[in-house]
Amino acid sequence: MNRPSRFTRISAVVAASAAIVLGLTACAGGADSGETVTPGKLTIATGEPAYAPWVIDNKPESGKGFEAAVAYAVAEKMGYDKKDVVWTRTSFDAAIAPGPKDFDLNIQQFSVSEERKKAVDFSSPYYTTTQAVVAAGKTDAAKAKSIADLKNAVIGVASGTTSLKVAQQEIAPKQELKVFNSVDDTVQALKSGQIDAMVTDLPGAFYVRDAQLDGGVIVGQLPSGSAGGDEFAFALPKGSKLTKKVSDAVDALRKDGELDKLAAEWIADQGAPVLK
Repeated sequence: MNRPSRFTRISAVVAASAAIVLGLTACAGGADSGETVTPGKLTIATGEPAYAPWVIDNKPESGKGFEAAVAYAVAEKMGYDKKDVVWTRTSFDAAIAPGPKDFDLNIQQFSVSEERKKAVDFSSPYYTTTQAVVAAGKTDAAKAKSIADLKNAVIGVASGTTSLKVAQQEIAPKQELKVFNSVDDTVQALKSGQIDAMVTDLPGAFYVRDAQLDGGVIVGQLPSGSAGGDEFAFALPKGSKLTKKVSDAVDALRKDGELDKLAAEWIADQGAPVLK
């Protein structure tokens, strides 16, 4: 009877060991080999810089800020430990342009559109924008705690926007709104003192307050009514094998109430309460 040579037996053991190692590598990090940019790691991109309340202090790796926290929660649902999440940066436009990507998923307030779907995949939405009131500093409007407190304020809003629809539902029945041609025109009116406050979407409200006004205040979010808002979702490379897994993770977080909890912690409780 012919027995395998010692070399053959050793080769078989080495091959079996390699197969086990490869199998473990494929299972590590919650994804099969080849699904991610770096096997066993989940590479998540965001903007440079990334602003509050989405990312606190431009440090997504801290997990602080709404989108940073959502990203880690999604990663965990997908089977990745925090140490296996790798952060990178991209511009907004580059992230949703056609072509290869150096990230597995990207989170920086991408609203879903049919045009953008031609270039990238989108997950289920993790956030629907609300509308907010931003007031100039040192005005009575800046001190308002409710919609009723704004009754004597001159409030502006841009025409043709979701902001206008919501403002008409929540504010206009009790007082007149000043309508401007664009958001930029509305901001200029606020800066020049033509109006006391403006209504814009919440991401824009943070930008107006932090980058465009001196001492501006986000008075609070308006109830959304029936007008709704833009839906924010993760962007992924077109045809990504991870798209369904990311969507399933987002859906699970929505179902168990975690997305609402994170929004309350990092948005409502960080200077944007919902006005009554």
